[in-house]
Amino acid sequence: MKILYVGDITGKLGRETAKSFLPDVIKDTAADFVIAQGENVSHGKGLQPSHADELEKAGIDFFTGGNHSLSRTDALDRPNVIRPANLGDGVAGKGYAIADTPFGKILIASIQGQVVGVDSGKQIDNPLSTIDNILEEKKHENLVATVVNFHGDYSSEKVVIGQYLDGRVTAVIGDHWHVPTADAQVQPKGTAHISDVGMVGALDSSLGVKTEIITQRWQQPDVRVRNEMEENGRRQFNAVIIDVDSKTGLAKSIDLIRKIAN
Repeated sequence: MKILYVGDITGKLGRETAKSFLPDVIKDTAADFVIAQGENVSHGKGLQPSHADELEKAGIDFFTGGNHSLSRTDALDRPNVIRPANLGDGVAGKGYAIADTPFGKILIASIQGQVVGVDSGKQIDNPLSTIDNILEEKKHENLVATVVNFHGDYSSEKVVIGQYLDGRVTAVIGDHWHVPTADAQVQPKGTAHISDVGMVGALDSSLGVKTEIITQRWQQPDVRVRNEMEENGRRQFNAVIIDVDSKTGLAKSIDLIRKIAN
């Protein structure tokens, strides 16, 4: 079984880029199931139902979440949309779900790093105990794969949770930076890991935002400037393809996919 994980789809250009590249990428990789980070899909903050619909038509089966997931909550009741599991009690949506595939059931969970949580002013429960509790709760499920999305800022958090879960899950896929890292690997006990898969959207931008907005904010820190999504220029598509051993539920390989177009 092959699982394609697509990086943060960011804004309108990200949606258009995903729809443009996905059919060929799915065909070329022979992907059986497609997961995408959805927290930046709608104007850079959250996922609205109509945008989920158009991306599902392009081939995406499931959406993970991050620190912007609660910016819009109207898609969080969908069975194939999750937000980070460790956001505390009383928030909309769910932090993990089981998806049915032709090969069997996949457990998919999103976990948010605590550094992101401190910076955003939200309560963030311990990532390690959160994923431990999820895996314990679902240990009797007949699963063919378990994919953990880790949405965080610090590479130390991303690397440590990858090693912590080695041999216990199929893959730990990091995102949030919007910049792909060069550390994709299958770890010694069989768990695929990458610190950050990157983004889908504007290449000539600051993580999807117009660069001039960021430089103005940098030069004039006392002036409030709203983010504007970059909708022109070169486009990038970043993802990883994971080949899963159906007998063990562990990974045989993980490869970064990076495409750039005008």
